Amino acid sequence: MTDMTQPPRFTIKGHHVLIAFVLFFGVIAALDGLFISLALRTFSGQVAKNPYEAGLLYDRTLETRAIQAKLGWTATLAASETGVLELVVTDRAGKGVDGLSVEATLKRPATDDGAQTATLKGLGDGRYSADASLSGAWDITVIANGPQGERFEAGRRVVGS
Repeated sequence: MTDMTQPPRFTIKGHHVLIAFVLFFGVIAALDGLFISLALRTFSGQVAKNPYEAGLLYDRTLETRAIQAKLGWTATLAASETGVLELVVTDRAGKGVDGLSVEATLKRPATDDGAQTATLKGLGDGRYSADASLSGAWDITVIANGPQGERFEAGRRVVGS
């Protein structure tokens, strides 16, 4: 039989419940504060500076892509370890497209800091090249304008050394 005359070893009293309650919600509040501060210091998630206007212009973007697809040009964009940006533009038959005026815009993936532009010079056989400082990750957009008003746009993310 159990002896009922001995008091229990530990009794939960009001101040124990209060301490547990305060500690529990204190930890929750501290974690919420940490998550809020981390969220405010990191990437905002906004990809475009003017998302509403970009959305309105989406039909024009689709039209531009359709016109570009009719050209039949393809582009290969590469960045060498020595900081040279090279573009090769070919037509449907695989022949190099020469005589283009080519501009490249280089931006960091998450910020506009350090954005660069470069004019690529024709090397013949559809090859175009420019020197660029490419340490780290870059989103590169190349716009090539042809002598008859053709416009070709290509983009790629490259990671330089």
